[in-house]
Amino acid sequence: MAGNRAVVYVEPGKVEVRETDYPDLVLRDGPGVNPLNVGRKCEHGVILKVVTTNICGSDQHMVRGRTTAPSGLILGHEITGEVIEVGRDVEFMKKGDLVSVPFNIACGRCRSCKERDTHICEHVNPDRPGSAYGYVDMGGWVGGQSEYVMVPYADFQLLKFPNKEQAMEKILDLTMLSDIFPTGYHGAVSAGVKPGATVYIAGAGPVGLAAAHSAQLLGASVVIVGDLNAERLTQARSFGCETVNLREHPNLGEQIEQILGIPEVDCAIDCVGFEASGHGPGQGEAPATVLNSIMQVTRAGGRLGIPGLYVTGDPGAVDEDAKIGTLKIRLGLGWVKAHTFVTGQTPVMKYNRDLMMAILSGRAQIAKAVNATKISLDQAPEAYKAFDSGASRKFVIDPHGMTN
Repeated sequence: MAGNRAVVYVEPGKVEVRETDYPDLVLRDGPGVNPLNVGRKCEHGVILKVVTTNICGSDQHMVRGRTTAPSGLILGHEITGEVIEVGRDVEFMKKGDLVSVPFNIACGRCRSCKERDTHICEHVNPDRPGSAYGYVDMGGWVGGQSEYVMVPYADFQLLKFPNKEQAMEKILDLTMLSDIFPTGYHGAVSAGVKPGATVYIAGAGPVGLAAAHSAQLLGASVVIVGDLNAERLTQARSFGCETVNLREHPNLGEQIEQILGIPEVDCAIDCVGFEASGHGPGQGEAPATVLNSIMQVTRAGGRLGIPGLYVTGDPGAVDEDAKIGTLKIRLGLGWVKAHTFVTGQTPVMKYNRDLMMAILSGRAQIAKAVNATKISLDQAPEAYKAFDSGASRKFVIDPHGMTN
C-alpha cells in the first residue's frame, strides 16, 4: 500500500513533516479523534491525492499553543485534490475529478445541513455542532496538509471543477475556495456590504485581505483595512484598499475620519479573532480590542461580520476569563447602536460555487490579493515560522509538485 506524509503539530511553536498512515474509508483512532468517532465507516467518502493545501491563520492558533490541540495532530483544513478512490456509496464523484473540499465537514442529512447551515452539522462531531479537518475539538477528522486524505460525504460536499485543465491554470486562486475566500466573503455578506458601502476590515492577514477583495466584488465604495503590520498593509494597498496602521495611529475613529470625512463606516468585519492586540506602540494582547473598536466606528444600525476565530478554551490567554472565552466586550455599546452581529464558522457551501465562477471568469483575483506563495510539503515548517512572524503571504503547499 502507498505511504503518506503529513504536517504534524508537535508542541507549541513546532510542526514537523512525518510519515503517516495512508488513508482509508474509516476514521481510525489517533491524536484528537473523538472516542465516539473511532471506527466510523465512510463508504460515502473518497480518497484524494492532495493537489494543494493551504496554511491558515486558524492553524497558527494551535501551533502557538493557544488551544488544547494534542501533540501528533495532523494539520490542514484547506484542501484541493484529485479523486483517486471512491467509496461504495459514492454515486456522482469519479476517479480523476479535481475538487475543492469545504473545510466544514457536513453530512447533508441533518436539519442544519438541509437548511444550508453546513458549518453546524449535527452528525459529524459528537461534542457539539460543527466540524473541520485537522482541527482541535472538531471530532478528530484527519487533516489535509498531507499527500493523501480521506473526505467523507463526498457526493454532498465536494465541489467539482468543470474543466480540469482550466482549473489547473487557476489553481492558486481555486485553492482558496476551501476556506479563505468564502470566509472573507461571508464576513462581507454578514456585514451587509453592498454597492456604495464604506467598510472597515480589522486585520490584513489572508482572511482580512480576502474580505477586502470580497467587499470590492460586492461594490463597496471604500474599503479600509487596519492592522499593526506594515508589510501586510502594503499588500492591502496593492489592490486598492485604504489602510490604517494601528501601531502608529491608535485612534481608529480619527484615522477613518481622515479618509472618509466622518469617523464611522457603514459596516465592519473582524478578521483577527481572539489573539487581538491593543492599538498603539508597545501594546500587548487584549482579546476584546477588535470587537470593541468595530462597534465604536460602525454607524448606528450597521452590521458586524465576525469571521475571526474565537474559542472556548485558550490555555495561553492573558487572564482566567479569556481562557474560557469570556472577553470584556462592550455589548451595551452594540445594543444602543442597534448593531447586528454575525459570528461562527463560515458555511462554505453557500458561497463556493459562485466564487468558483467568479475566479474562472477572471472577475475574482483572490490569489493576487492574498499574495499566494507556493511551497513544497517539506517547506511547511519554515513557512509556519514565516507566517507566524507576520509575512504577508498565503502559503500554498503543493505536496506532489503538480502545479506550475
